[in-house]
Amino acid sequence: MCRWFTHLDPIASWIEDYPGEYEPAHKPAEGFPIWARWQHYLNFFFMALILQSGLRVRQQQKPPAVWQPKKGGKKISINLWLHTSLDLFWMLNGLIFIVLLFVSGHWARIVPTSWEVFPNAVSAALQYASLEWPAENGWTNFNSIQQIMYFLVIFIAAPLAIISGLRMSEWWPKEAKKLNKLYPAPVARQIHFPTMIFFVIFVIIHVFLVFATGMRENLNHMFAGNDSSNWGGFIWFVCGLLVVVGTLFATRPLVLAPVASKFGTVSAR
Repeated sequence: MCRWFTHLDPIASWIEDYPGEYEPAHKPAEGFPIWARWQHYLNFFFMALILQSGLRVRQQQKPPAVWQPKKGGKKISINLWLHTSLDLFWMLNGLIFIVLLFVSGHWARIVPTSWEVFPNAVSAALQYASLEWPAENGWTNFNSIQQIMYFLVIFIAAPLAIISGLRMSEWWPKEAKKLNKLYPAPVARQIHFPTMIFFVIFVIIHVFLVFATGMRENLNHMFAGNDSSNWGGFIWFVCGLLVVVGTLFATRPLVLAPVASKFGTVSAR
């Protein structure tokens, strides 16, 4: 149906005018610098662990162990300790990424600089839906729907996850009555979980399209740092994926307790 629609003369002509991407006002250097590739991987690494620990916190009825700061304070489950600790590393990684993004000029890849982004995004969406992939060469430029989605993830969804997570954390000032009334915890919960669902859906679609629109080239771009079609990027991707999977299996109370005890007291209750 979508392919029939996109092949209608007026629509085909419109897609020709708006192929799915536009020339940015500021053209960054080609390729992905090593800092972007490493931080892309670290973001995936931390997000996988954050999602796992967050789901454990949400589902747990009886925590396997509790953690308390060395100077005393409220005890929290060891899963919540892991979740908040990972959040700190994820936020630091994101902050460094954003600073380097603007310093290097690569911001133009993911920040729309023209209103043309919208008709081109619609065009790209129609082409994806018809299984006729839009003009795409991530080595030099993202198509418009990619640009909009990356912008939403980095500058909208990530801050929402941070602000809502902070409100639910032990770091939030519980005695600030006016602030708590202005931003109640139930509102934060209503934001935090849907934001997590958004991240999960985004990652699934993102990975699917990486594999469906030129797997070897796309993986070489981000994991090997070149624009070739060999298997180098795929090998690095598999190695990185094995590290993530291994770490997910390793985050058990028996493994976490010795690490958590370096920063506080771990006990059964």
